[in-house]
Amino acid sequence: MAAKILVVDDDSNVQRLLQYTLKQEGYDVVVASDGAEGFRLWGAEAPDLILLDVMLPKLDGYQVATKIRTEEGSASHVPIIMLTAEREVEQKVRGLRAGADDYLIKPFHPAELLARIKSLLARFAPKESLLARPPLGRILAFYGAKGGVGTTTIAINTAIALHRELGRKVALVDGNLQFGDHRVFLDLGLDRKSIVDVVTAPSIDADLIKQVMVKHDSGIDLLLAPPSPETAELVRPEHLPFIAEQLSLLYDYTLIDIDKRLDDVNLGVFEAADAVFVVMTADLSCLKNVRLILETMEHLGYPAEKVQLVLNRSNAFTGINVKNAEGALKRTIEHQVVNEYRGAISALNSGAPFMFTKADSALGASLLLFARAIDKPVVAETAPAKATPIRAR
Repeated sequence: MAAKILVVDDDSNVQRLLQYTLKQEGYDVVVASDGAEGFRLWGAEAPDLILLDVMLPKLDGYQVATKIRTEEGSASHVPIIMLTAEREVEQKVRGLRAGADDYLIKPFHPAELLARIKSLLARFAPKESLLARPPLGRILAFYGAKGGVGTTTIAINTAIALHRELGRKVALVDGNLQFGDHRVFLDLGLDRKSIVDVVTAPSIDADLIKQVMVKHDSGIDLLLAPPSPETAELVRPEHLPFIAEQLSLLYDYTLIDIDKRLDDVNLGVFEAADAVFVVMTADLSCLKNVRLILETMEHLGYPAEKVQLVLNRSNAFTGINVKNAEGALKRTIEHQVVNEYRGAISALNSGAPFMFTKADSALGASLLLFARAIDKPVVAETAPAKATPIRAR
């Protein structure tokens, strides 16, 4: 499989020339025009190597390199070649200290660039085996302790964060069969296919499910709820677990957003899921429901680590702090998502999830931490033509 190279440069002429040169050599090329987009694409595209200009809008090349090295830790290492017009030794040293593996001064000859790329790709070849790993295939259920706690918001934005920020292949299933909101929250019309098109087919298999999945602009794939409440009865309890199993063969993560009923459909989802995230807020009625849910999960024989609590709007004033909530539940709340109600509501009403349009907000940063916490244990498990000089603008 062709190595993927991320080019981060705001000069369109340099972008075109680099794309042409690299594609002629058979490389897969992804382009970013500013530092923030370059950092995002590093997480979403998992490139084998990065060509990183120093002078960039939003974040300069030094900041991008530093952020990448901080985020990737010791488990992996993407080679970075800095591109700059500066010839001063101090600039080169600064780039190397930021985490660059090599440094090229513009103008440089494409032959020299290609030689350095091949050298670095050979040097860090073990990373290719990591990127070639099979899908992770985890099934995650998102269950609200009561209505209005933000379960659907968290499920949608977690799916987008896992894909766009962490580079995972993600399917999102709207399991609120009667009154699913994914069509509204993601600005999708009633004419899109839904789970009804799967369960009413003569036979269900992976190929059929792939045809029914709806691609969102954020890059995630969706299996939508029925377009009307009465058609929800067509989905039997055995359908969702089977569909989730098929999706787990195609995606790194399958997220299923379900409503608060403890019926046969949702119990089937719980059984199929690798983890159940119970979304809650810090108020008395919600804490009462969470206690009942935890007791039910225990009676069903699920291991304690399968059920994880997500405190949404964690910094909102309710008169009950996190410590008091944990005391009432007699267990730790594993995850917290901050309160930014206006931003969340605005995103929902506009049909543009905040992790897609405002990932750099406080709410986006909090949600990304949650997504990283979900992904972290899995990362630990899987880790082991005529040449024209490229000139400075």
